[in-house]
Amino acid sequence: MSNHLKPFWQKRFHFDARFGLFLLLVICVPRFLLVLNANQTGNYGPIGAIMVVSALVPFLFLHKAGRRSIGIRGTRKWGALLLAFGLGIVLALVLYAIGVGLYGDTIQNWYVYIGQSYAIPDPISPADKRILFAVMAITGMVFSPIGEEFFFRGIVHSSFATSVGEGRTSLIDSAAFALTHLAHFGLVFANGTWAFFPLPALLWVAGMFGVSLVFFRMKKWSGSLWGAICCHAGFNLAMIWSIFYLL
Repeated sequence: MSNHLKPFWQKRFHFDARFGLFLLLVICVPRFLLVLNANQTGNYGPIGAIMVVSALVPFLFLHKAGRRSIGIRGTRKWGALLLAFGLGIVLALVLYAIGVGLYGDTIQNWYVYIGQSYAIPDPISPADKRILFAVMAITGMVFSPIGEEFFFRGIVHSSFATSVGEGRTSLIDSAAFALTHLAHFGLVFANGTWAFFPLPALLWVAGMFGVSLVFFRMKKWSGSLWGAICCHAGFNLAMIWSIFYLL
């Protein structure tokens, strides 16, 4: 399957599980560390940059036919895209309900901790809050869904699938996605010190794993990565709305 790769890379890699593992190491490890650093310093600029890099990876390594083969192609299944978006909203609200039900408004609630990165002023006028929400929602619905889906459900999934098949690979890319998000919640920086909450972290990672499996199903159902992107965008929209208006 090395013909998915551009000629320059065909001399150096095969499009297989080892290539997928290479991509996970060079993208996810730096991202994990950057997120931890951002949670400590409040500088989230590099996170946007890593999302852009993730989105560009398929264009760097794959030729046009290779990119189409991993799902970077259009679809006319508009109903599937709309349903994927709605399903993403439902998943985010379910995670909100679980977090509030178990941990209320404490730092052990994943949405409470993630919400700190939004730096919502207190007090803030309703008009200013709507503007800030719109900015965060638009960026959250664009950068991470495209960057992460092109990367995890796109090039990483397809490279592993050539070695172990679609079903097993969906578990692999979902596990990688979930563990990467442990940097967003689980390892927590609060009151000037680091802490680890084992059970909340396990629940968060399990939630991210399950959500990731749904993203994959939306890709398969729509016949395009845009199904996964729409589901991911709906999830992020509802998560950000929950943080702004429900917590």
